[in-house]
Amino acid sequence: MDLKELRRKRRGRFMGSLLPYVGYIIQSGVAMVFLFGLIVFTAWYTSLLQNVPDGLPIRWIMLVVLLPAAVHSSFRTYLERPDTIFLLPQGYRMNEYFAPSWVSGNFWKILRLVFVLITLWPLYIRSDEQPKQLLVTLLVLVGIKIISSYGLWREVTMLSRPSASAFTLLRWAVGGLAVAAWFWQPSLRGLIFIVLLYAAYVAALSVPGRHAVPWERLITMEKNQGARAQMVLGWFVDVPGRAQRVYPRRYLAKWGSGLKWGPASAYRYLLTKSFARGDIMAIVLRIALLAVLLVWWNRTSYIGSAIYLFFLFVMGVQLTALRKLHSESFWLTVYPLPQGSKSSSTTQFVFRAQLLLALFTGLPFLASLGSWTVPALGTLLAGAVIAYLFKTFAERKEKQPNEDDL
Repeated sequence: MDLKELRRKRRGRFMGSLLPYVGYIIQSGVAMVFLFGLIVFTAWYTSLLQNVPDGLPIRWIMLVVLLPAAVHSSFRTYLERPDTIFLLPQGYRMNEYFAPSWVSGNFWKILRLVFVLITLWPLYIRSDEQPKQLLVTLLVLVGIKIISSYGLWREVTMLSRPSASAFTLLRWAVGGLAVAAWFWQPSLRGLIFIVLLYAAYVAALSVPGRHAVPWERLITMEKNQGARAQMVLGWFVDVPGRAQRVYPRRYLAKWGSGLKWGPASAYRYLLTKSFARGDIMAIVLRIALLAVLLVWWNRTSYIGSAIYLFFLFVMGVQLTALRKLHSESFWLTVYPLPQGSKSSSTTQFVFRAQLLLALFTGLPFLASLGSWTVPALGTLLAGAVIAYLFKTFAERKEKQPNEDDL
């Protein structure tokens, strides 16, 4: 059996399943909004480079932005559930199958790392009193990326799940120390520290027991990554058979439990629980935190207003994905929900969530009311209008005769 050819065919099949949706993405108005956002970001970043504020914590910015790009790792194996039977006899040869996945995953993430570093570099050399050399910095970060990817693979193969979780935290802690040492310490001293730190980290990775091939974990990882790709496509077009990854999040377990139980609120209860345990909430919160940071830096300019409205629109697009949750659930056809309750509950939930996000991301404008009162209040009002327009569009879509609603 040619394992490399098997992986190549599976990768081609997966990419082929995405191609029919590319046209919808290109035609989508959301794609144009992202292009507009890129233009706005370019204008804002150019203005920032021309007027770099004094005392800008550039080293902390480099650490916060470059750490995820350098440490985060993943790879696509395209394994399937039947492989636990049909590929099991090939277990001793599976390195031939996994090697292209590891190389491909690193290649694309190194390109992402290079892009982020080059984007930040003009701001860094204008703000830091003793900037590092670009090429040496890139080599250091690429080395961190490769070792972090190796660490991820060792974590996946560990026998003990608690040990794997502990080593995940260790991987991020070691990466943070390495990046910080490079930007805060003299080059030679920082390089020596990084080499010794990662030598100890690699030695620690050899201690826990490991599976030769962790079939179940790799299949679960592949399923989650495939679902994530389908979720992105779901922002633009209905994707059949799209599954959502479920997270325990016990600290949010009681959210929604206070709703009055009855047929009219049944779907609202289900949607609240699904939002609290799904990918969409985590994505929206990350976008909101980034928006707050950027708006705070530009809270007394119209660039800040443009950033605020752009991110609020993006979060609205993310939240509309809730309309597709449970679209193929068998039990919703059995449970006697009132006519139209699914659509109305979803619309109200998305509207309220977007209003809360508009308020949260607009908090920096409240600090500028003394010197920038009218534009700040106008920006917040425009945010509320965007949320209302999303609600209006959703209600119009509900009234279409081909709308599949309960």
